Amino acid sequence: MSTAVLIVNYKSYDELGNCLKSLLPYRRPDDEVVVVDYESDAGALSASIDGRAGVTVVARPDNLGFAAGVNMAATRAHSRYLMMLNPDTALEGPVIQVLEDWMTNHPDVGAAGPRVLNDDGSTQATARRFPDLTTAFGGRSTWLTRHFPGNWLSRHNLSAKDAHEPVDVDWVSGVCLMTPRELFNRLGGLDERFFMYWEDADYCYRVREAGLRRSYLPVAAVRHPGGRSAAYNSARAIRAFHQSAFRLYRKHASPFGRLASPLVGTGLWLRSQWQLQRASAGRPRETE
Repeated sequence: MSTAVLIVNYKSYDELGNCLKSLLPYRRPDDEVVVVDYESDAGALSASIDGRAGVTVVARPDNLGFAAGVNMAATRAHSRYLMMLNPDTALEGPVIQVLEDWMTNHPDVGAAGPRVLNDDGSTQATARRFPDLTTAFGGRSTWLTRHFPGNWLSRHNLSAKDAHEPVDVDWVSGVCLMTPRELFNRLGGLDERFFMYWEDADYCYRVREAGLRRSYLPVAAVRHPGGRSAAYNSARAIRAFHQSAFRLYRKHASPFGRLASPLVGTGLWLRSQWQLQRASAGRPRETE
């Protein structure tokens, strides 16, 4: 067995170097690593790679978005499994082996992800239910979740946060997500209309439609402070987040649900304006 680790980088060279270093103890001889580097800086990229053998680099002068970058990386790989991995992560153990073993032993699983840790060791809520009306109030970073994390709406949306054993969920984050290459190709890869954010949820929707499970494996972990690439252009990240959220809603809503599209779109636009005002005032960005 082998896995291709697909990394899409945007100006996060120090983090990329640390990510690649964290892979070294756990990467098997046949595993591949493919890095797509947007708006590439040749010197900084070379320093991050630091002569590591077996790293395929795709240097781009432009930025086509995360989904397009993952698809591009996948075309350069040949392994049975593909594992998306953010450049600002660090493996905390044999994540590749754990995810691969799970998928090999459970062929009805189409996507799997590990526990994702904050810098302080707390767990990020990266395994969730598909968004619905309750997500606006009980999502990962809403006021209600931050101040009253045990409330029913948050527990409904983030049901696997406190899990210690493998559990099936609606979707797992693209921070670190493994999927079979055959399935990825059959589904057409990630939807490149999502520039950044929510492409992982969309992929898991399509995995479900293919009749396959999505698994969260908290027994394996990566550390992820988050937001490093987005910090270089916070306004673009905020707009992309809300545009992608609306695209996800429109793509997967029922015919009846699409009737509410103007209301949902207006709500997301208002939320994006509030976020932009916070960003311009130097306050931290909040996203679901």
